Amino acid sequence: MPQQYVVTSALPYANGDVHLGHMVEHIQTDIYVRSLRLRGERVLHICADDTHGTPIQIKAEQAGLTPEAFVAGWHEKHTADFKDFDIGFDFYGSTHCPENEAVATEIFNKLKAAGHIATRDVEQMYCERCQRFLPDRYIRGNCPKCGTPDQYGDVCESCSTTYSPAELKEPRCALCRQPPVIRSSRHYFVTLAAYADRLREWTAGDRLQSDVRHYVDRWLAEGLRDWDISRDGPYFGFKIPGEDNKYFYVWLDAPIGYISNTWRWCKQNNQALDSYWRNPDTRIIHFIGKDIIYFHTLFWPAMLMGSGFSLPHRVHVHGMLTANGEKLSKSRGTFINARTYLKHVDPQALRFYLAAKLTSGVEDIDLSFEDFANRVNADLANRIVNLLSRSVQFANKRLASKLGRIPDDAQPLRDQIMARVPQAIEGWLTLDYNRAIKLINECADIANKYLQDEKPFSVVNTDEARARDVITFGVNAAKVVMALLKPVLPKMTAAVEQMLKIGPMTFESAKFDLEQVEIGAYTRLFERIEPKQLEALVEDTKQEAAAAAAAATPGTPALSQPIAPNVNYEQFMTVDLRAGRVVKAEVVEKADKLLRLEVDIGEGKPRQIFAGLRKTYAPEALVGKMVGVVANLEPRKMRFGMSEGMVLASGEDETKLHVVEVPDATPGERIR
Repeated sequence: MPQQYVVTSALPYANGDVHLGHMVEHIQTDIYVRSLRLRGERVLHICADDTHGTPIQIKAEQAGLTPEAFVAGWHEKHTADFKDFDIGFDFYGSTHCPENEAVATEIFNKLKAAGHIATRDVEQMYCERCQRFLPDRYIRGNCPKCGTPDQYGDVCESCSTTYSPAELKEPRCALCRQPPVIRSSRHYFVTLAAYADRLREWTAGDRLQSDVRHYVDRWLAEGLRDWDISRDGPYFGFKIPGEDNKYFYVWLDAPIGYISNTWRWCKQNNQALDSYWRNPDTRIIHFIGKDIIYFHTLFWPAMLMGSGFSLPHRVHVHGMLTANGEKLSKSRGTFINARTYLKHVDPQALRFYLAAKLTSGVEDIDLSFEDFANRVNADLANRIVNLLSRSVQFANKRLASKLGRIPDDAQPLRDQIMARVPQAIEGWLTLDYNRAIKLINECADIANKYLQDEKPFSVVNTDEARARDVITFGVNAAKVVMALLKPVLPKMTAAVEQMLKIGPMTFESAKFDLEQVEIGAYTRLFERIEPKQLEALVEDTKQEAAAAAAAATPGTPALSQPIAPNVNYEQFMTVDLRAGRVVKAEVVEKADKLLRLEVDIGEGKPRQIFAGLRKTYAPEALVGKMVGVVANLEPRKMRFGMSEGMVLASGEDETKLHVVEVPDATPGERIR
């Protein structure tokens, strides 16, 4: 009998675009789901937007929208992005729905009835300027354990330690940058320690990767603290039963979205929720990033234990996406939105590349554009697609699209390919995707070498039957390769199925069984990645970063930098910000930080500005850029000459600066 699964990815937060970092997880999950189905299993693929919390409420207010309208707009965008990347959800919903409130309330009431909900007054951060209690993500400061600066108020992105906001060193409000004060408020807690023994039992099996289990074991050994599950209003979320101005913390109702959106699918398909979430025969698999391990391996299982829902069969953790070994950066063109990528590059390329990089471990996945183009072009275009195109096109042109029989001398090669088939399938199912891709590439190499050695393109002139049989081997080998690649490239394999006049392939289709049949016409499947595509992608990303910086809301500067004293509105309006085009840039000799710029700000003659950008920018990289300039700064005499303004730039230090660009402006236009 087929095994039943519920498979989920972490819920994207509904306050911004889906980016390539999200796509690592969703592509990994989608490949796994498709692999299970190709093996014949029953799988429900569920995800949703995470829609609650103060950040969404604040951003909605800034956009002049209700929170409901704000998250609805992002839901539409997220749905389109995932669809265009061939992510095949059975249901993609939202945590802001009646079903989610109902399940959250049920879980809360059951925990309370079991004596595992406590209340007590807590001191928390309150911003007197903003007149609100600050949620964890709106407090930034230094991690109390490792000291990393500019961390959120609940978890350190560097060492994964969780803590209360009050434990942060040098905390500041992320909205107005002022130090908050402490006020007391009554909060609700889940007494996690009551579930410690069951959590130890749950984590002792193979539900977690070994590295992840070591993390969790350490947290369990240190002792579990009560978990604060309430937040004070104003707050966008579900009210706690019996309260007027207290709400469930977003991290309580967010994972409940896995259950509630399964329920929504069940309602549409006349199924019972309990057959999935209270069924010991259903395997629940979560895919998450390593930044949310604590929530999914301690808080979430405890909630399920206390309410009678099924526990996850496995929580699989993947690494983060980096670019050239560094954290993603929009200013460098590496922090790329999914929609921006789709404007320039085939999504199948990213699916294939990530499959070639992903393993079953938690190591980070590095994106190098050079490696990306080289690997996709060499493996997918030149090796795999080429095998199919050279075989099918030759059959179309010279053999009336009719196949013969697989030659006897090719049987040992067929056996070599077929020996790799179960190993590749195992790679998909054990999440060793890079191993599966390696085996599939080997299959294509075996077939391509046979075609190269046997030269059907020459033989056809003297022995058409032999040429037909050789090409028959090539077509069948290509069919095996494409059947194995179906979890990664569903759109391409659908085209191949039509081309070969066969029904939808499964893993059982990965065999040599096309003989004495007629195939269809070849259609182009994939185009090589050209450098100009990636150059345009990077440039678009940089322009988006500049536009975002120009329109940034309070709270975006890094807290690791000194906070400037407040100025009033009248003082600020005396600063004259203008757009300026860099017409010339050169290195300043005997100055290791400075570049000499000539900037046109619409005065007829360019201004000379000395800017400390040398450690980040080559001079030629700045020429032609439209940048922000402080135009009414008093000229400053330097030993290299007179500097007649200041170019705006931001960054952590002088080696990581990016100039503020205003690409659609004209020289001299006022920046408002």
